[in-house]
Amino acid sequence: MGSVRSRPETGQLFLDFKYQGLRLREQTALPDTPANRKRLVKVLERIETEIAVGSFDYQKTFGKPLPVKSDEVDAEEDQAASAAPLPKPSTPPFKEFSELWYGEAVVSWRRSYAVTQRGAIDKYLIPFFGNKEVGQITKADVLAFRASLAKVTARKSTNTLSNRRINSVMKPLRQILNEAADRFEFTSPFRNIKPLKMKRSDVMPFSLEEVQRILTTVRADYRQYFTVRFFTGMRTGEVHGLKWKYIDFERRLILVRESIVLNEEDELKTDGSLRDIQMTELVHDALQEQFKVTAHLGEYVFCTKSGKPIDNQNFLNRVWAPLLRHLGLAHRRAYQMRHTAATLWLASGEAPEWIARQLGHTSTEMLFRVYSRYVPNLTRRDGSAMERMLKQHISVTPVSGLVLPVDGFQTDSTVAKIPRATRGKGLPLSAQGQPGSPTPPP
Repeated sequence: MGSVRSRPETGQLFLDFKYQGLRLREQTALPDTPANRKRLVKVLERIETEIAVGSFDYQKTFGKPLPVKSDEVDAEEDQAASAAPLPKPSTPPFKEFSELWYGEAVVSWRRSYAVTQRGAIDKYLIPFFGNKEVGQITKADVLAFRASLAKVTARKSTNTLSNRRINSVMKPLRQILNEAADRFEFTSPFRNIKPLKMKRSDVMPFSLEEVQRILTTVRADYRQYFTVRFFTGMRTGEVHGLKWKYIDFERRLILVRESIVLNEEDELKTDGSLRDIQMTELVHDALQEQFKVTAHLGEYVFCTKSGKPIDNQNFLNRVWAPLLRHLGLAHRRAYQMRHTAATLWLASGEAPEWIARQLGHTSTEMLFRVYSRYVPNLTRRDGSAMERMLKQHISVTPVSGLVLPVDGFQTDSTVAKIPRATRGKGLPLSAQGQPGSPTPPP
């Protein structure tokens, strides 16, 4: 890792870094001040980034050709290097410290999250950083690692890893290096490295017409399953982990308490995910029908003939994808059934706070950020509700009769008469609603 240093004899700053096996010291005329050091640190970070990605041009940067290392200097440095004792490791190898970090952190994670983090460490981080000391990992090393991830082919695809996947791999690396920096008192090389920009997730809800087509076409043994998913907004794992003990037919509630992730029971995604979902008549009837089919097979509401939970990959390959192809609908993730429930609730005028609770969100922020742009398409043009209310309550038609003068204002010589019953009211009777109870928009 390079550094910004000062010459004692002049007090001027210079850059000290390595490039192509050479140790380079580039002089400046800047005095040693905090502002100048900060300025040069940014220059050095840019240089190291360009070196890491292979785009650094020494001559373009410093206006002179790269110096050539002489044989005499080589011999002197080799002799000095061989005579100097090897420095003792001051920080543990990355592999060793990553295992320590994982063991300490895993106790606070959900099982599925632990599996994801373990996979990133074993598949990407340890093969790249291995036995390198955590304290010797530079920012250039981190950026080079990220650049290498961008060239990796995604599983079951010809495309490279997405920015979202790369960021998820970089997350445990950042946490490991930051923790090591705190313990061994060095500057984390992850400083000022921002996550890659990610494309906004596609939200492709189904229309009511498409939902109707799906429900009337799907296999009979999956019709109740689709009905529950379309009209409760439950996540995939929540539906697959739903048990009969969490179905309250008397109060018409679905109690979301468990989930199935990676084919095993797991905790819910967030604290807000623990909730009670109100059944519509359609969902209530679907669950009543499902009870007749699977209640005797085991504890799960939706299960195989042996009573085991639905395997999600099997569902996607054998039911979901063929159904969309058969109906001529654009392929999308099954998670879009949850998005469909949200947009239909919004379109029908349900309170956003109630919808957020049904979906397991702790606030309406995500609701409006993700779904609000679909509401005008499903209901009306923006502003039409206000327009209808104004037409019902506000009239701009001139009134006939006497207009009484108001203190401080002059009236026209031609005066109109206001009916006595409306004086002081501000509006003609025909434009007034009942006091305190304006007619809401339909």
